[in-house]
Amino acid sequence: MTSAAVKQQVLELGGAFMISREARAFGQATGVAGFHGAYTRGRGGVLGDVDADVVTAAFGFFEPESVRAAWNSVQMPAAEAATEYMVACREFGQRKLAAFDQADRLAALLRRVVEAAPPAGAALFAGWRAMPVPQDGRAAALQLTHVLRELRGGLHLVAVLANGLTPLQAILVAGSPIHDGPGQAKFLGWTEPFEPVTDDMRRRWEAAEKLTDELIAPCFDVLDDAERDELATLMHHAHRVALSR
Repeated sequence: MTSAAVKQQVLELGGAFMISREARAFGQATGVAGFHGAYTRGRGGVLGDVDADVVTAAFGFFEPESVRAAWNSVQMPAAEAATEYMVACREFGQRKLAAFDQADRLAALLRRVVEAAPPAGAALFAGWRAMPVPQDGRAAALQLTHVLRELRGGLHLVAVLANGLTPLQAILVAGSPIHDGPGQAKFLGWTEPFEPVTDDMRRRWEAAEKLTDELIAPCFDVLDDAERDELATLMHHAHRVALSR
């Protein structure tokens, strides 16, 4: 299944720019110190100048009042913030994929996938897909990977809820590459005490992961078998080039 084969690469490569020097430069331009204000306004800016509850609904896994505080802390108009965040994403791609000579082909395959995917349940995906795609292959490959990551994220939230987990419970089970579950929950604005993770919660989370793979899998059907294999190979190569230490 292509969706499972490229999951790690999409999640890690598509989100890596968010902690990059390019993103930090964007954050400095907002005039608000810290990570969350720029991240929230930049990533959520495609939703427009909306109430913070709309951003909370799309982000899903963040504590609502922390989203409101971060969203309202940056006065830059939403459309401008999204555009500048997109520039950070593109510049990260140009820098980190400089040694990747198949970026044009990867971008072409990714573009077909994201253009064919239905947007239901994935508001951030829909917003980011509507942004213009650059001509530069390295910038385009990174931007489109980010767009695909937003699709998976939206569908994962649907899958978590469908399996009877709250977003906080899912965080406590899954954690992140950087934090354990409680650490990730605190990073996303939730406060202790946290409930203990049970075997039932783990089973529900594993079922949600499986359902996410199943929900996104048809989006790759726009490619034939050979193209899906090629996409997986190119994603692995791009991930290795961009994120190797």
